[in-house]
Amino acid sequence: MKLIVAIVQDQDSPHLIEDLTDKEFRVTKLASTGGFLKAGNTTLLIGVEDAQVEDVFKLIEDNCKTREITTSLLTIAMPGDTFIPYPLEVKVGGATVFVLDVERHIRV
Repeated sequence: MKLIVAIVQDQDSPHLIEDLTDKEFRVTKLASTGGFLKAGNTTLLIGVEDAQVEDVFKLIEDNCKTREITTSLLTIAMPGDTFIPYPLEVKVGGATVFVLDVERHIRV
């Protein structure tokens, strides 16, 4: 048995969770926050049999696409202590996925 930990963008999670539950995978949703953009993420915990890992990967890949956004994380200091936002193109989306071996699984 495996535990899949998938960290996805908040906007990708509803469709992914729907697809996972439609395929009868059990999913636990946790709210999380990313470090770089300080934006909301969703961390999903998915327990599956070894043979189902690739099926879950396919659903994650289908639902979590990388896209570019413009943000103003950086500021430029101007004379007179004026700060203006500097637009920056960054890639967001996709997923970070960890697969862990499960030594023991108990459902009560």
